[in-house]
Amino acid sequence: MADGGTKAGVEDPGFGLYVHWPFCLSKCPYCDFNSHVRETIEQARWRGALLRELDHAAAESEGRRLTSIFFGGGTPSLMAPETAAAVIERAATLWRLDPGVEITLEANPTSAEAEAFRGFRSAGINRLSLGVQALDDAALRALGRRHGATEALAALRLAREVFPRVSFDLIYARPGQGPAEWRAELGRALDEEPDHLSVYQLTIEPGTAFHAARRRGELAVPDEDAAAALFDATQEVLEAAGLPAYEVSNHARPGQASRHNLTYWRYGDYLGVGPGAHGRVTRAGGKRATRRHRAPEAWLKLVEAQGHGTREETALDRELRLAEMVMMGLRLSEGVPRGRFLRELAAAPEEIFDPARIAAAAEAGYLALDRQGLRATAAGRRRLDALIRHVLEGAALDAAA
Repeated sequence: MADGGTKAGVEDPGFGLYVHWPFCLSKCPYCDFNSHVRETIEQARWRGALLRELDHAAAESEGRRLTSIFFGGGTPSLMAPETAAAVIERAATLWRLDPGVEITLEANPTSAEAEAFRGFRSAGINRLSLGVQALDDAALRALGRRHGATEALAALRLAREVFPRVSFDLIYARPGQGPAEWRAELGRALDEEPDHLSVYQLTIEPGTAFHAARRRGELAVPDEDAAAALFDATQEVLEAAGLPAYEVSNHARPGQASRHNLTYWRYGDYLGVGPGAHGRVTRAGGKRATRRHRAPEAWLKLVEAQGHGTREETALDRELRLAEMVMMGLRLSEGVPRGRFLRELAAAPEEIFDPARIAAAAEAGYLALDRQGLRATAAGRRRLDALIRHVLEGAALDAAA
């Protein structure tokens, strides 16, 4: 199965490659990603740098089987299709490509970018993720998007003609949004018969234009209770349409879950290349975290000078591995299987967590710990941050060592 949904897939999280393209045509007011606006981009120079860092990263993972490649950003559909092709071709020489390798490109649904879809398909992209964000023109303007709803739907329909798999994103809990309007918008999205939807709550992040506007009293978003009602409406509408949530913000029909993102959530290994890209790689001695320099020009100069733009590489101790594994895994409806605790920490969950805390969360209907592993219930995923804190505060890894 393409989503790794078999029992073996859950036990084998896969091995992924993330490629960061940091450039956008404009900066959205809610965005705190590592994205930058530049008047000109030297495509050939950037292509060469990505390939050089790819060669360097391969030394960390010789002999691995690559199950997914993800071009993220920024807006990677602004790169030349030749760059995507070159990265894919180089990856195929550096690793063994899984026969069902998933290769995703993030794109904006503007008509200009849609013109490049066939070029990216020829380059080897087999899954497109479209940043639609809303199907309401006024909302799109408020979100700083450069497309309208009609243009987005046209791009979505073209993408489905070109790519075997297509996903698109929507944002809810927007200013002034209520459940009735949101249900209607979800209905319009479902009219397109999607196989995968990513549905994110609008969050106001420090350093963004929206954060500054809220501090000035110029922006009001739904409060916690209103946002929870919108979340509940999302689950109800999409589950009834055959797209249940396999992760807190991601919904898919059977076999259509994002294989690359499942590698993250199942705490598998992945490499990150490009400005600001993160990675997690297991080698002799344990799992290590890598981070590339964030500033595009600084990263580019470093790669050209030394072959990579690594800013930091650190060994992850057992406490950090536990925290990351739980924070990622409880986002999934499947939770964290027992075998993953044994693989990462050489300890069963009963040896790690405070039984009184687990029992209290289970009695409240938020958590389950059984022979399969640890998982949050639907009610628990609704309040996931608090639940994760509750579980980890009671962890005792020293006793399990």
